[in-house]
Amino acid sequence: MSENGQRGNAAAIQTGRLVVLRHGQTVWSESGQHTGRTDIPLTAVGEQQAAAAGERLREAFPRGFDEGCVFASPLRRAQQTAHLAGFSHAGTLDDIAEWDYGRAEGRTRKTVSDMGGFDWNVWRDGPTSLPESMNADWEERLPGGERVHVHAGAGESLDEAAARARNAIERVVPLIESGHDVLLVAHAHILRILTSQWLGLDPGFGRLLRLDTAHYSVLSLYKGDRVIEHWNC
Repeated sequence: MSENGQRGNAAAIQTGRLVVLRHGQTVWSESGQHTGRTDIPLTAVGEQQAAAAGERLREAFPRGFDEGCVFASPLRRAQQTAHLAGFSHAGTLDDIAEWDYGRAEGRTRKTVSDMGGFDWNVWRDGPTSLPESMNADWEERLPGGERVHVHAGAGESLDEAAARARNAIERVVPLIESGHDVLLVAHAHILRILTSQWLGLDPGFGRLLRLDTAHYSVLSLYKGDRVIEHWNC
């Protein structure tokens, strides 16, 4: 093949896109309780949302996602969402587990603020700002009768969560650069943090991105820059 032919083939390779999908509704997404590593399931509404998200994704990406290009958080709500959306072949990617909220786990922002003694904000203050006196483990009964274990411990900083997000991006970039669309099924905060890292911004930028349950967003490359192509679809 001539040098010109090689250049032509290289130019013809179109980069793929990075699609991020938040899991469907859970009991705690409705109550406002911080849901990091507590492994709770989708509600019936969340299951319906996940199936509907799959339909929207098939409309937007009619060619689908190739084998080895779909990944889900190890947590049950994300795994359920991937399966119900029609991606039962999803691989598990630990780096897109939700932000570990530490001592805020299982508690609302008001409860955390009352217990911590200041007006706490997860983006500004982070889980590691909370006092050790808030450490706890307990069993919580969900409306359906299931009991789940809740661990409120040290948690992780925003920067630590951002480092995990960068690891996830590094994992999938070779697929994207070789022309594959990649789908990540995960959680609101880690996906917003991941988006900030895709854009090369401070992870706190994620605070400004609203991502609703079972909604997807598309990240891509445009004229050499990493951009948001669509958001909260």
